[in-house]
Amino acid sequence: MYANNSNQFNPAIIKKALWGVAGIVLVIVAMAFIRPWYNVWSQEMEGKAEFAKAEQNRKIKIEEAKANLEAEKLNAQAEIERAKGAAEAIRIENGSITPTYIQYLWVRQQSDLNNKTVIYVPTESNLPILESTRLLFDNDK
Repeated sequence: MYANNSNQFNPAIIKKALWGVAGIVLVIVAMAFIRPWYNVWSQEMEGKAEFAKAEQNRKIKIEEAKANLEAEKLNAQAEIERAKGAAEAIRIENGSITPTYIQYLWVRQQSDLNNKTVIYVPTESNLPILESTRLLFDNDK
């Protein structure tokens, strides 16, 4: 039964094969024309994305600069108020700052320091007490 059909080609199969080959050729030709257009379009989209990113970064920098300006203005106002307070304190003391008052201010400042702060107290030879024997130990090495 199949022996007779082996030498003959079925016209329907040939027609389908030709349509398949024609379709593949059409797709290849279409890709040859479509691909350059796609490359141009994709580069245009990448450019728009880069531009949008640059614009957003510029806006962020502007906002950061505005925030820094606002912070500096507030710091300046705080410094002015601190100076007014110090001037008022000096005025109240009648403009005289005594060594005792300076010592009091220094002691009051020490209460703000943490426990890890080292304070060197000078002796009559202006060497700190804690460091006076350091050179003796360094020479032994």
